[in-house]
Amino acid sequence: MLNMDFNQSVSISTHRQGWVASPMPGVWRKPLAREDAEQGHATSIVRYDPGASFSSHEHPKGEEILVLQGVFSDQSGDYAAGTYFRNPEGFSHAPFSCEGCIILVKLHQFQPDDRAHLTVQTNTVSWVWTDSVLQRLDLHQNNDEQVFMLKSQADVELDLSNALKGLELFVIEGELFENQQLFSQGCWIRRPRAVHRYRLGPDTRVWIKVNHLY
Repeated sequence: MLNMDFNQSVSISTHRQGWVASPMPGVWRKPLAREDAEQGHATSIVRYDPGASFSSHEHPKGEEILVLQGVFSDQSGDYAAGTYFRNPEGFSHAPFSCEGCIILVKLHQFQPDDRAHLTVQTNTVSWVWTDSVLQRLDLHQNNDEQVFMLKSQADVELDLSNALKGLELFVIEGELFENQQLFSQGCWIRRPRAVHRYRLGPDTRVWIKVNHLY
């Protein structure tokens, strides 16, 4: 088990972690939270070397992926950096990457009634301006759980006070401040609830998930 007490705050700079080999040659991981080595709840950064592949498999309780670099592929298509997708329980695929890729992966974490199968290319869709310097892209909602992305043009305060059932953030680029603590590109943060002040620096993009831990 790793970081499976959701009442505890966790912060990890993934750039400082070493890669751990997976059961498949050329596929590497940086585990952030996991229930078991090869099954159950898991959140990881995963790297596919060029030409690497994984055998066909399903994902009980779903799979959620954000492509951070390169192109991730399976039999349903090719997904370039910036693609966010959700594969519900029952979906089967054999993923691979011709050129190599790095992805943020969350496994075994769908709510029981969540059957959404979706793909969003976040670099090409339209975002909504929430004020003069901040844009928001809503990705998914099921019951209280929400997944969205924010990007800023300048310093901006964030109101995350509605995250009373858990808060998770991943800094894709730029700088995020929690109170006065700096989290830069590649940082993953999980909190049991939003009790801090958050601020984005200029040219920052973050992936955020709220109200999903309890």
